[in-house]
Amino acid sequence: MGRVIPPDPERSPRRAARAEAERLATAAVAVTPPVEPATRRRLRAESGAPSVRAPVGIRALLAVRGGTLTMRRRRAGLLVVALLIMATGAVAIGAAASAGGGEVAAQTATVDTAPAFQGPPAVPAEGLPVPQLAAVPATATPCDDPAVTAALASGDDAAVISAIGGGDAFREAVASGIAPCVSLSDPNREWVVVNKQRPLDPLDYRAGDLVMPQNVRALEESALRSAPASALTELVRAASDAGAGEIGFLSAFRSYSTQQSTYAGRVDVGGVEEADRESARAGYSEHQTGLAVDIVPCDGSCGTLDDIASSPQGAWVRDHAWEYGFITRYAEGRESVSGYLPEAWHQRYIGRELARAYHEGGYTTLEEFFGLPAAPTY
Repeated sequence: MGRVIPPDPERSPRRAARAEAERLATAAVAVTPPVEPATRRRLRAESGAPSVRAPVGIRALLAVRGGTLTMRRRRAGLLVVALLIMATGAVAIGAAASAGGGEVAAQTATVDTAPAFQGPPAVPAEGLPVPQLAAVPATATPCDDPAVTAALASGDDAAVISAIGGGDAFREAVASGIAPCVSLSDPNREWVVVNKQRPLDPLDYRAGDLVMPQNVRALEESALRSAPASALTELVRAASDAGAGEIGFLSAFRSYSTQQSTYAGRVDVGGVEEADRESARAGYSEHQTGLAVDIVPCDGSCGTLDDIASSPQGAWVRDHAWEYGFITRYAEGRESVSGYLPEAWHQRYIGRELARAYHEGGYTTLEEFFGLPAAPTY
């Protein structure tokens, strides 16, 4: 029987395993570059991974330089350290990847949740809705009022003024232009305006319903239209009752031909320029409307036209004529507007309501009253 060789303690399985571990540790240290502590701390901070420290025993192995530890134990310690470093790096890389993956996932979620383009909206079968526009009613004017239009059609001037709201409302409506149905050129109306820029239409117009005023002294046969004739009768009576004296009249209506003669007489005396300041040409005279009258003071006998201004009768007329529908058409200092020298005797009838508005408004010409341009010349 041969000699038995005892097992070599250096070749026991335990020793073999230890030797293999030392070999692997040496290889790992050789291929893995050392990682500085500061670098490890930065990686951990960026990744958010927890700090991993080697066990106390391993730190002791690294701290001790010499002594009784053998080279094999040092190599084993280095292997453990290498494994720990690799584990730490893996944790840091995983954390960074997780963080980056979260951002990518968030971006992906943002993209995924954005609505996809669906193309233009479908048009309903009944078509697109059509906007509904509400009609805005036009502002009502006096001419839209049936009462006004009926009064105009009837020829009742007082009723027209009343339907519009009285003298002030009538004047405002006409002057502002919101009552085009009211014509200031109609010679049949009490509110007609005749001046050097506004001739009668037709030029040879003749007023209708002419009558002689009752109980008024007339120096010549000259009539007025019915309404101003009645008003003059009342005025003369009121002046007498007030103690102002008697009032008569010299001239009222004049036909076209009569006015031609009157104007021509003025031209013969003072020339055209002077005649135009004192007398109207035929077709441009208020006397032709039958609404104007020239009054004179009477005291037993009657004075002249020039006497009325300084007479008691003239003073009373200035204060009260408006109460009966009359105004002094050509006032002192208004030649640049009316076109005529002042004539205290020339009374023009415009009706009681308009005369009140004229007086209370402080007007001195019909041009201003109705918002018309001045008419100093032809």
